[in-house]
Amino acid sequence: MNASTLKQPTMVRIWRGRTPRHRADEYEAYNYEAGIKPLLNKALGVQTFREDREHDTEFMTISYWEGVEAMSQFTGGDPTAVHHLQRDEEFLIELPQEVQILHLLTSHGITGSTS
Repeated sequence: MNASTLKQPTMVRIWRGRTPRHRADEYEAYNYEAGIKPLLNKALGVQTFREDREHDTEFMTISYWEGVEAMSQFTGGDPTAVHHLQRDEEFLIELPQEVQILHLLTSHGITGSTS
C-alpha cells in the first residue's frame, strides 16, 4: 500500500487517567494489554504518555481516527463515551467521566515513536 492510499486521521480522541504512584508500573502493563492492544485494531494509530508525580501518575492515550463515524463504531454510538477497562476501578484514583475529541489540523516533523 502506498502513502496515497493510506487512511489519514482527521480526529483524535484523548483519554486521561490517574493512578497512585506506587501502582503506576502495574497499571501501565495492564492498560497496554487490556486497553491499548485492542484499540490498535480499531484506531489508525495510538500514542500513550505517562507523567510520574510525587504521589500519583497520569496516563494519557491519544488515538487517531479517520472521522467521528469510526470513533462512533468503536464506542457503540457516542464517540465521547468512556470505555472503562475491567480493572480500572481497582487502579484509577477516579474513573474518567469523559474523553476529549479534537480535530487534527496538521502534524509537523516526527510526531511519535515507531514502537
